[in-house]
Amino acid sequence: MSNVETLGGLQRRLNASIPQQVIRGEVENRLKRLGRTAKVHGFRPGKVPLKVLEQQYGASVHQEVIGESLQRSFAEAAMANKLQVAGYPQFELVTQDLNAPEIEFNATFEVYPEVVVGEVGGESISRVSFTLSEADVEETIKTLRKQRTEYKKTDRAAQADDQVRIDFSGKLDGVVFEGGEAKDFNVVLGSGRMLPDFENAILGMKAGETKSFDMTFPADYHGKDVAGKQVTFTITANVVEAAHLPEVDAEFAKALGVENGDVEKLKQEIRDNIGREAQRRVKARNKDAAMEVLLKIAQLDVPKALLESESQRLMEQSVQDMEARGMKIPKGMKLPADMFAERASKRVKLGLILAELVNKHDLKAKPDQVEAMVQEYAQSFEHPAEVMSWYRAQPERMQEVENLVLEENVVAWVMAGAKVTDQAVKLTELMGD
Repeated sequence: MSNVETLGGLQRRLNASIPQQVIRGEVENRLKRLGRTAKVHGFRPGKVPLKVLEQQYGASVHQEVIGESLQRSFAEAAMANKLQVAGYPQFELVTQDLNAPEIEFNATFEVYPEVVVGEVGGESISRVSFTLSEADVEETIKTLRKQRTEYKKTDRAAQADDQVRIDFSGKLDGVVFEGGEAKDFNVVLGSGRMLPDFENAILGMKAGETKSFDMTFPADYHGKDVAGKQVTFTITANVVEAAHLPEVDAEFAKALGVENGDVEKLKQEIRDNIGREAQRRVKARNKDAAMEVLLKIAQLDVPKALLESESQRLMEQSVQDMEARGMKIPKGMKLPADMFAERASKRVKLGLILAELVNKHDLKAKPDQVEAMVQEYAQSFEHPAEVMSWYRAQPERMQEVENLVLEENVVAWVMAGAKVTDQAVKLTELMGD
């Protein structure tokens, strides 16, 4: 027999009992199985009397059986009471005598909340879109050329995009301040690496020239000693180097992975790559907009067990990411849980909301949708067929794709019902320039 109490909110307590007869029967069965291989001094394997086995192993086996019986009894009671359990229950033995005829226990746990999704029709969404132009392709090629810039000495005065090797010394009230001095320091004019007033002072200088000038640091400058203060810099230009960008030719194409040096093929690959990445970002922007609407119109409580579990997962993921970037993390170090509470709450809520919408509106991923997404993703690799086989080889990988398709179905459902305003965006905005 069992009964369920509501403790408040999503918390419940199950009160139940397990007949000792059931426990003892299982204990005896396990001891017999153990006796087939147990090594006990004075007895051959398989010939150890049950009483001897009970004396030596009985207590530990009894504890083990009780623990498993609690789990099984809870699962059966949860099913019988049609409970949707969130997280893991906390068990408490009410019966102190573990040899009593009935072992009473209670289990405290949370249930999944009721999710109420409001009307999406009253919400407004800005849906972004992007159309690739030849100007985008040319601008990308220009960026790729800049990344392969070569610098060559020149006798002329320094101008924008040149690299100038300088010595400099900055003084505050006649004294060189910390970080205000360097030898053979390279500055690319227009790169923004140095403050604009500093770069502007170098413009027009020739190799061998020296000049002094006053400059006021911004009030919010990271160097607190000089923030908002006027200093005097003395600069000597040692070398002026002009920027030379590679020509868009066969050699350039080969350097970017086009083995036969076909420039048109290079441009087509750039178009394809930009298109795929742009559409990925368009989907991500529109997904975020749709999810924000769902969070706004949905009402639900968040199970603490799920929130704690997600916070822990995010924390572990952050530590792994830091280690992957080369950061040394002390063994056993844990980041504060409250760092992830907001993100965890948002993710748990969205998971519950999406599950409700998928079931209510039949937004499950269709096989043809999953297959199409796998094929689309594989096209960005050199050997698409191998990538597709890799996905199909493991159900877990295909499940990840199904989840992405499911999210797209939910986004489409939201967009179909909301007041949508279409907004065309430029590549620079989409890429976060």
